[in-house]
Amino acid sequence: MIPDWKARVLDAVDESAPAQVAFLADLVRRPSVGGTDVENAVQAHLAGAFEALGLDVDHWQLPLAELESEPDFPGVEVARDEAWGLVGRLPGRGGGRSLMLNGHIDVVPPGEPTAWTDGDPYSARIDDGTLYGRGACDMKAGLVAALFAVRALARSEVPLGGDVLLASVQGEEDGGLGTYALIRRGWRADACVIPEPTDLDLVPANAGALTFRLRVPGHATHAAGRTGGVSAIEKFWPIWQALSMLEQRRNAHVDPLVARWDIAYPLSIGTVRGGDWASTVPDGLVAEGRLGVALGEPVEAARAELEHAVAQACDADPWLRDNPVGVEWWGGVFASGRLPASSDLLPRMSAAHAQVSDRPQRTWAAPYGSDLRLLTNLAGVPTLHYGPGDVALAHGPNESVPLDELLVCTQALALLALDLCGVVD
Repeated sequence: MIPDWKARVLDAVDESAPAQVAFLADLVRRPSVGGTDVENAVQAHLAGAFEALGLDVDHWQLPLAELESEPDFPGVEVARDEAWGLVGRLPGRGGGRSLMLNGHIDVVPPGEPTAWTDGDPYSARIDDGTLYGRGACDMKAGLVAALFAVRALARSEVPLGGDVLLASVQGEEDGGLGTYALIRRGWRADACVIPEPTDLDLVPANAGALTFRLRVPGHATHAAGRTGGVSAIEKFWPIWQALSMLEQRRNAHVDPLVARWDIAYPLSIGTVRGGDWASTVPDGLVAEGRLGVALGEPVEAARAELEHAVAQACDADPWLRDNPVGVEWWGGVFASGRLPASSDLLPRMSAAHAQVSDRPQRTWAAPYGSDLRLLTNLAGVPTLHYGPGDVALAHGPNESVPLDELLVCTQALALLALDLCGVVD
């Protein structure tokens, strides 16, 4: 009698549900903010979990200086003296395609603790079927779903044809260090799913994002005679107006995949620092912001458009014409990325989801950067996002994930592996 592998795998997922929730809660309680020692410690913790599943484990220290010197390195925004790569392989028996499940363990800082309902950003509190905590949806739930999907495949002893790779990466939030490192190490697959929070929708593309810094010059003098100086704060105003107009132009016509967003390619100023004394006309201002990169737009073209807008604003002002604003590019370089039209990954992921949920799916592109672009652009690995949680809750207080979405995602990822990797009977 031929085994019903689908039923066996789904039973294994269901049986592990309590352990899965407990594992996620424990992971959320570990504050793996990017650039901290905990980020490294969580990688070691997960390496042990991978080994306990019987996976072939590659857990290696990243050669940071070597990676950061590469011309296509995607950048970082937090300092790290140490970082680790982690890939577990559930080996297939041959003759099938390989699947990578890729998730990041770094989280952004929690913000003001009092903004959280219980005052603890890492409580992993469960209320009415929802688990709360920093990183709950972005994206520890997705990573745990991938882990327990592989666990179900391993426990079921299903004879897969192709390999299943489980990757846990660091540094996704500030550039993509971990995924870049595993690509440089030679890890590849025939397809990849990143279970970022999508509300279980299908996200086959993402826009990009670039971080910039503006240096606005002024001329200092005593505030009592301010007309003898030039305020860098006042001179920032026409620059801000020019950037606002640039954002409007860049969003006048967008790809249909991102049309669901109010602003598909946001341009925002995140920090402004100017002046050093209340009674002194400020002689300098530094503003930092984020420029959205359109789907299919080269990073160089996006940079050039912002630089041109700033230059035009300077040309229109007598002071800035002779003392132009400096533009610097720093931090993560998030290009856009897109699942190739020739790939069958999207319909296969959709079919796997439909087998375990009657929840309708939408297909859209994300307005933010992700590791999808590294896998598609640098490694040629067809990649999409499919995962539990609402991305609108990420990076904010009371971040959370519905536990029923966690289970559905786990089931669907396991079925995708059966379908894509094949079963050798």
